[in-house]
Amino acid sequence: MKKEEYLDLYQEMVVIRRLEERAAELYQQGKIGGFLHLYIGQEAVSAGISSVRQPQDRLITAYRDHGWALSAGIDAKTIMAELLGKKDGCSLGKGGSMHMADTEKNFWGGHAIVGAHIPIAAGLALGDVYQGNNDAVTICMFGDGATNIGFFHEGLNLSKVWNLPVLWVCENNQYGMGTAVDRASAVSEIRQKAEGYGMPNERIEGMDVMHVRTEVDRILKKIRKDGGPYMLEIMTYRYSGHSMGDPERYRDKEEVKRWEEEDPIGIFRKYLVGNEIATEDELDQQDAEAENVVEEAVAFAEASPEPTVEDLFEDIYVEPTPVEYRGYALENESEGR
Repeated sequence: MKKEEYLDLYQEMVVIRRLEERAAELYQQGKIGGFLHLYIGQEAVSAGISSVRQPQDRLITAYRDHGWALSAGIDAKTIMAELLGKKDGCSLGKGGSMHMADTEKNFWGGHAIVGAHIPIAAGLALGDVYQGNNDAVTICMFGDGATNIGFFHEGLNLSKVWNLPVLWVCENNQYGMGTAVDRASAVSEIRQKAEGYGMPNERIEGMDVMHVRTEVDRILKKIRKDGGPYMLEIMTYRYSGHSMGDPERYRDKEEVKRWEEEDPIGIFRKYLVGNEIATEDELDQQDAEAENVVEEAVAFAEASPEPTVEDLFEDIYVEPTPVEYRGYALENESEGR
C-alpha cells in the first residue's frame, strides 16, 4: 500500500467512529427515528474487508450497516441524510438506519430481518454463476445471533450444494442482542457450524485492520481460484449497546473497558507510527479531517428536504415494459401468458 492508502484507510475508520457518535447524539435529540444499531468497535472489519474487495464482488449485510455503507463507498452526507429520513439519503429517506444500499457500488444492503439476507446472498452468487461472472465473489456479513436462524443453514447448505462463490463472514461481536454467544450457541466457535456442510472455515481476530485485510485477501483469492463457499468468523466487539434502547445490563463495565484497550483505531494508529508510515501530527490531521467530514454530513442532512407524501407511493410497483415473446413485441408480460 502507498502512504496515501494507509492514511485513507485510517481516516475511513475514524469517520465511521465519528459518524456513529454523532448519530447517537442526533437520535437522542429525536432527529433520527426508529432503530439505530451502532458499529462502534467493529470498524477494522468493514474497513479491512472493503480495502481488498474488488468492484465485481457483491456485498450484503445485516442492520448494523452504517460502517459498511461508508466502506462500500457511499458518501457520509448521503448516509447521514438517510439516517435523518431525508430525500437525499441513499434510500430517499424511506429506508432509514437499517436499509442502506447502493447497487451501483455492488452494495446490496442493509437488511432489517435477522438472517433474512443470507439466502439472498446465495441468490446473488447463483446469478453470477449463471451470467458467467467467474471472477466475482459475494461477501455476506452477519452477526453471531443470525447463525441460530434457519436462514443461515438454508443459505450455507445451498451454497455448498451448488458450489457458489460466497464468502460467509460472521462478525462475532460476542453478543446477540442481549445474550452472550455461549448462552445461545451450542458450539464454542461459530465457524464450526460450517463443518456440517463440508465447508472450509476458520476464525481470525478482527480488531487489527491490517490483519483483517491480509487474511481476507488470502481467502478471496482462494475462492476465485478454487471456487465454492468459505466461512470466516471474525472476532470483534461492539462497545455500545445492541441498539439505542439497550440498557446493557448483561455485561459489566470492566469487560467493555478491557476491550476498549484493544481499540481498532488505536491499534492501527500504533502500527502506522511504529512502522514510520505516518507521524502523530499527520494522523491528528486525519482525525481533524474526519471530524469535518462528519460535521459537513450533519449540516447537509439537516438541510436536505423531507420526502413528500407523494413519495410514499413511488417505487412500490415495477412499471410494465414491452417484452418480446417468440418474435412478437408485447405491451406487457400478461399478454404473453
